[in-house]
Amino acid sequence: MLDLIRKHGALNDRKAPLSIPLNEGGKITMMRSLYSGVAGLKTHQTKMDVLGNNIANANTVGFKSSAVNFSDTFYQTISSATGANADLGTAGVNAKQIGLGSMVASITTNITEQGGPSTTNRALDIAINGESFLIVRSGSETCFTKSGALNVDEAGNLYCTTNGATVQGWIADDDGNIIKDTVQDLKVMSSDKQYYEPEATTSATISGNIDPNDPDVDATTGNGEIITFSFFDNIGESYTVKVRMQKAAAQATAGQVIYEAHIVDVYNANGDSIFTTYDPVAGTYSVNTNAAITFNGQAIGSAQVTLQNNLTGEITLANPTPVNVYFNTVTGGFLSVGTAPTTAAGASNPQSVKFSVVGVSANNTGSTSSFPQVTGTGATATGGIDLYFNTLTQYEQGGTSKLNGYKGNPSKTAGVGNKAGKMTGLSIDEEGKVWANYDNGLKKCMAQIAVATFANPSGLEAVGNSLFQATLNSGEFDGIGEEVKLTGSFTVGALEMSNVDLANEFVNMITTQRGFQANSRIITTSDSMLEELVNLKR
Repeated sequence: MLDLIRKHGALNDRKAPLSIPLNEGGKITMMRSLYSGVAGLKTHQTKMDVLGNNIANANTVGFKSSAVNFSDTFYQTISSATGANADLGTAGVNAKQIGLGSMVASITTNITEQGGPSTTNRALDIAINGESFLIVRSGSETCFTKSGALNVDEAGNLYCTTNGATVQGWIADDDGNIIKDTVQDLKVMSSDKQYYEPEATTSATISGNIDPNDPDVDATTGNGEIITFSFFDNIGESYTVKVRMQKAAAQATAGQVIYEAHIVDVYNANGDSIFTTYDPVAGTYSVNTNAAITFNGQAIGSAQVTLQNNLTGEITLANPTPVNVYFNTVTGGFLSVGTAPTTAAGASNPQSVKFSVVGVSANNTGSTSSFPQVTGTGATATGGIDLYFNTLTQYEQGGTSKLNGYKGNPSKTAGVGNKAGKMTGLSIDEEGKVWANYDNGLKKCMAQIAVATFANPSGLEAVGNSLFQATLNSGEFDGIGEEVKLTGSFTVGALEMSNVDLANEFVNMITTQRGFQANSRIITTSDSMLEELVNLKR
């Protein structure tokens, strides 16, 4: 072969150095570089595929970008490393190895980096703050997603609109308490949840300040200060009570001042007195003999009603025994209601009295009444409406009293009651609780969305449609899940967008393109060298 080579070109000079690539067996070959170039093309093509997928999903809700890492592949060892030999006086020699290209070492999903929130203002859109995943059921598979675009399907189940998977969590009991057990489909709308049951008012409060210099509350010349409060009966019907406060004519005890509370009238939702009956044919009102109320144990009925105008239905109501409200003349503070205050050690003075509507018609009275009835007497009485006076004061405020009444106890935390309500929509709070909103202004907890966390979230397997599944390397899902507040929170009215960094993707695309180009040059250069070798025969 050397004779053949010397016949061609400059190599014909016997003094020219020979620089022919030889493998370990002394044979000329270009195969390693060719296959190294092919391996480089394949790895860069894979990286470009991943980059293309990232860029294509730059606006996909909850999408998590991926990154490709390369590693060098196996090596052909021509000679192994040797150590120094003192006897022979030789130094150590490093191993001679030829690499055979690159390979894809890993494709890692960047799950832990959160995408930016995009405001939608939809009550059922949620963005997850933290590393938690929504738990969803897709077919028979339990999957996980970062897409919080939710809605309700025709069966009343909460589902993810981006993949049609049903959201999983815990259902609330009838009292709105969350029962944490194995996650299940969140059925948040059903026929039995379309209405909010009415509840009777069991307490009301008359509050504010009675100015002792107010001429309206004067015992002889004033007409009294009028206060109103409203309440619901058992079926959610609304009624309004008008009360008159006026200083008592007789003030018996030094250091105390007494005011009297009189029931003026009780009105139904139409604004008519319950103590009257309207005749639409005659266009006149008459006294309703079936109407009756109790106020601090005193019965008030038709016998106490005087019809002042049968065309307007105006009446006057005589209170057999008005309710006394006692104040401290020195401090202006409330002392007692209903009974005179006591100063005995350890004794407590009453703060409220009982009020109730006994009935309004022959079919709505007593045991068949739609109103909560009072049973028992005195301090042991139960039922009815507890009417509180204990937040009243008697301070001088320029000669004008300022009084008001409202449903519920003084702190408005109990006894308010409500009318019946129809569901108007759903909303989700930052803890993942799903609330049904009703047209009576109230809401009820339907369910709570559960989330899942993993020891290695990057080990989850993407299965498309913004869904992931657990793998052996991600950690197992326990089937119960946890509350989102343990690891983060929900942002309501927003969605977590893709975490793709377009600037970074474009830079990676440039380097990937150049890498692919360089590897293609390996192949073309190796081909040129093989061509030169073939041309030696010319």
